[in-house]
Amino acid sequence: MLIAPDRTLPDRPAPVEGHTVAEQIAVGKRFAFGANWTRFLRLLTAERIAEAERSLREMLERETLSGKTFLDIGSGSGLFSLAARRLGAQVLSFDYDQESVGCANELRRRFFAADPLWRVEQGSVLDAAFVAGLGSFDIVYSWGVLHHTGRMWLALEHAARTVALGGKLFIAIYNHQVYWTRWHTRVKRLYANSPRTMQPALALAYGALQATKGLVKDIAAFRDPRARYRNKRRSRGMSMWYDWVDWLGGYPFETAQPDRVFDFSHARGFELERLVTVAGGHGCNEFVFRRVMVTVGRGEA
Repeated sequence: MLIAPDRTLPDRPAPVEGHTVAEQIAVGKRFAFGANWTRFLRLLTAERIAEAERSLREMLERETLSGKTFLDIGSGSGLFSLAARRLGAQVLSFDYDQESVGCANELRRRFFAADPLWRVEQGSVLDAAFVAGLGSFDIVYSWGVLHHTGRMWLALEHAARTVALGGKLFIAIYNHQVYWTRWHTRVKRLYANSPRTMQPALALAYGALQATKGLVKDIAAFRDPRARYRNKRRSRGMSMWYDWVDWLGGYPFETAQPDRVFDFSHARGFELERLVTVAGGHGCNEFVFRRVMVTVGRGEA
């Protein structure tokens, strides 16, 4: 039976197909993810790369990806494509945003110039023909991407189709919260619809708010306030500031509770191998599924 998303959820973003990325950004339908990740690459260090590798090894429960094929859907900064290639995988990265494609190409140029085992393409996970032409992979990775497409369940459907029998699907999806999801959607829409000249000021205000909240919590708990920033760098190799900007601008925006992602994937021939949740709070739940059977395509939920 087809498992449909909750159509009653408020503020469900409309699909954003049919226009270029630049046009969507200009009219406030999409955040300039690629521009944000281009700036993040200025902070890229050996330590951050090592942390990205550690994250993949830990979640996939493998010390090496040698001999494996790896598809990075919505490659963003390209950091995890780089990590997978350094771990020995044959990598295909793609992103809808041309600047994100440029990020992956830049990391390929820096670390694996002219490497035939790492390809970078531009494409949309919502494009059924494009996805069908990619083939199947041992590991399909899409962290914090599918919920920004405007059609999350269709994006997950297409991502699932690229996983080989016995292969793994590693995804991260924003957790649904009854009250806060509605509020977060409105904040993101406000940012996306604001004039480009105002967005840096809004990002600074949001960052200041988050930093203040973190400081109050740390003082109340007698923790070193600097530790959360060090820990962020040690969490997937990311940056607190660029993650804040990415979160604020992350529109379209959809969410799901873990059981709905599990049911959707299980109905399509996947078994859950690993789950890391935010315990009902704000953020992304991480899932690693293994494909145990091939099912007939179901279309969009």
